Amino acid sequence: MAALIAPSILSADFANLERDLGRIADADYAHVDVMDNHFVPNLTLGLPIFERLAKVSPIPLDAHLMIENPDRWAPQFAEAGAASVTFHAEAAQAPVRLARELRRLGSRAGVALRPATPVEPYLDLLAEIDMILVMTVEPGFGGQSFIEGTLPKIRRAREAVSESGLDVWIQVDGGVSRDTIERAADAGANVFVAGSAVYGAEDIPAEIATLRELAAKHLH
Repeated sequence: MAALIAPSILSADFANLERDLGRIADADYAHVDVMDNHFVPNLTLGLPIFERLAKVSPIPLDAHLMIENPDRWAPQFAEAGAASVTFHAEAAQAPVRLARELRRLGSRAGVALRPATPVEPYLDLLAEIDMILVMTVEPGFGGQSFIEGTLPKIRRAREAVSESGLDVWIQVDGGVSRDTIERAADAGANVFVAGSAVYGAEDIPAEIATLRELAAKHLH
């Protein structure tokens, strides 16, 4: 299992998104935070912009939908070109049906959990999904500090995935940097979303390589 780095374009220059996608071409995914100002108190971008980004991005897009009614909207992001679509467990009405629809459309299906949302109710559904996203900050804004209390939840998710024998990725999003990525990897994560840590670096390709190397040393 490889350590995958997915820089969040929430920390990019929104006036130059195509340029800033090019700056993270050495990463594995570009993480696109879609916020609706309802599920979270922030507003970012919608389907038309996402569809355009999918056409110009040098790497696959990882859509993280922090929105209400993902049962309606998530499949449209898969159709718009997302390689992976993650919806929040707290917002989905029929998560299994939605995950199956995303897979049918050719996208990886992910389920995201807020820091206070327990992972246990979703461990029986591992065969239906491709990724669990454990939020390591409260969703809605970039630049927050990593919540150490999420590490036990990452461990429980990794233990369940290992016992199942399934190829389910565990992603962490929020406060991921050189200071925290090793602990997240040691707990069991293998996909790492980093926003300000990457886009705030003087040498972005070098920072991506450093984060990948640090995580790889602690992968399960």
